[in-house]
Amino acid sequence: MRDTVYFLAFEGFADWQAALALCEIRRPGDWQLRTVGFSMQPVVSMGGLRMLPELTLEQLDADDAALLILPGGHLWERRQSESALEAIAQMHERGVTLAAIDNAVLALARVGLLEGRRHTASWPGQIAMHVPQYRGQGHYDDRALAVADDGVITASHLGSVEFGREVIRALDLYSPMDREHWYRMFKLAVPPPWLGSGQAAA
Repeated sequence: MRDTVYFLAFEGFADWQAALALCEIRRPGDWQLRTVGFSMQPVVSMGGLRMLPELTLEQLDADDAALLILPGGHLWERRQSESALEAIAQMHERGVTLAAIDNAVLALARVGLLEGRRHTASWPGQIAMHVPQYRGQGHYDDRALAVADDGVITASHLGSVEFGREVIRALDLYSPMDREHWYRMFKLAVPPPWLGSGQAAA
């Protein structure tokens, strides 16, 4: 049963980028959320949060995985990230949705998952600058802050709300109308109808 969402944590990961998505994943209580690391050693996020991985990339179980979330961070611009590529490709081959934001999009490009899929990144030219073999320019969408296409979610570093919305949609959380109300609340500060006027004012 695919009831687990994995979140990859590493030294210097951008902790705010997936925060909204992670909160909504945990809220209904239907999904297990597990932290994956390159090792079992504690890591410190870009914002200074200390996190202890529960398992390593080698221990990922595609049979129970619904989603693998890859946050941004400078690691993706360096060769240290290459040990994650095999695990990322294997998870996708086994039908696991991949969700990458900011520099983590580079990992998807390195394993060829952006060729033939609509996708985005933090700015035009970002992917080609770091991934010489990238050939997905024809499917790059410079107008979108987050894009989902065929089991792959990509997002700009400015698109954490849009990223959250795509993750929520991928896991089929809430109704389409409630998802739109959620987006409008966090993006536009428009209170949803289930908040009374007193709560909205507070």
